[in-house]
Amino acid sequence: MSRRVFLIVLDSLGIGEMPDAARFGDEGSHTLRAIRNHPSFHCPNLEKLGLFHIDGVGDAPDTAPTAAHARMTEASAGKDTTIGHWEIAGVVSDTPLPTYPNGFPPEVIEAFSRLVGRGVLCNRPYSGTDVIRDFGEAHIRTGDLIVYTSADSVFQIAAHEDIVPVEELYRICEEARDLLRGGHSVGRVIARPFTGSHPFTRTTRRHDYSLAPPKPTMADRLSEAGLDVIGVGKIGDIFAGRGLTESRRTGSNAEGMKMTAEVAERNFHGLCFTNLVDFDMTYGHRNDVGGYASAMTEFDRWLGAFLPTLRNEDILLITADHGCDPSTPSTDHSREYTPLLLYCDAVNPINLGTRSTFADIAATVLDYLGVPQGDLAGESLLPLIL
Repeated sequence: MSRRVFLIVLDSLGIGEMPDAARFGDEGSHTLRAIRNHPSFHCPNLEKLGLFHIDGVGDAPDTAPTAAHARMTEASAGKDTTIGHWEIAGVVSDTPLPTYPNGFPPEVIEAFSRLVGRGVLCNRPYSGTDVIRDFGEAHIRTGDLIVYTSADSVFQIAAHEDIVPVEELYRICEEARDLLRGGHSVGRVIARPFTGSHPFTRTTRRHDYSLAPPKPTMADRLSEAGLDVIGVGKIGDIFAGRGLTESRRTGSNAEGMKMTAEVAERNFHGLCFTNLVDFDMTYGHRNDVGGYASAMTEFDRWLGAFLPTLRNEDILLITADHGCDPSTPSTDHSREYTPLLLYCDAVNPINLGTRSTFADIAATVLDYLGVPQGDLAGESLLPLIL
């Protein structure tokens, strides 16, 4: 029988500050704690699997968990989506991707402006919703592009769909991706289209142009071995399309969950790798505690229906890539531990403690699917859980 692995990343579901959080300005961050006590939070299926039995989460229920569970430490020098996913896929990044707390230097902005034939507005760290509020009208009046960043390694370009058609915005982002090399190799160039009139609204047609991983990842190893690697959500963007045999973009958590369930109905052999981005993009970055809690409840409800569809040879892993505590003044990612829940019919539902790297996930997936790990980081958890 074909072996199938479902790896679901709850984008930004951190479970408490890492020891070096203060160095990142994230002391005290705890995304799960921030939403757990909200009245909209109701996650009995995650609780049953063992989410609250993980080290450091606190207030574990009396009932025994049904999944193996662990607290994951990020070994890479960062707290962003790109580096987090690369590490999940077995690549630890010792050098952080460049960030721009004072905006991009003049030589970058001038080169970009010449390249695309448009002026630039803003050029500093900004909230994505605030930046279109403050610069949207000037953009419509002048046609200049809104360029901004955050605490993460991103070059974001916002444009109104009536002023810059989405396909043109995508082309501009591709040109920016080619431009930003060497010392300015940001993790992602992000297209941020918006519509309407003041107040403006961001659309779901965002598109990320990621830096390619510096070495082969778990996805590369699997696809080279002839296995299926199906990316759902922004997985294709994060890995610059590399290593995937199929990529399915989504506009919301609901679409991501629906597509994952559809993939589960198929006879494939390999990995379904899903990212659910709303937790981060829609709620974490906007400091929306209630929205985040409600989104977790919606995922948990879906999970309750998904679990019975798993086959005997299937393994489900649920994790995250960083934190984004919606209860802190910051609107950026936070340097936090992440959860790992591993579930299958034959699982030994033990506490795996605190792991030293997200890359244990890649090692476990490759081990289960019978593909050599090679020089990828991480230690397989299979001997402990099966």
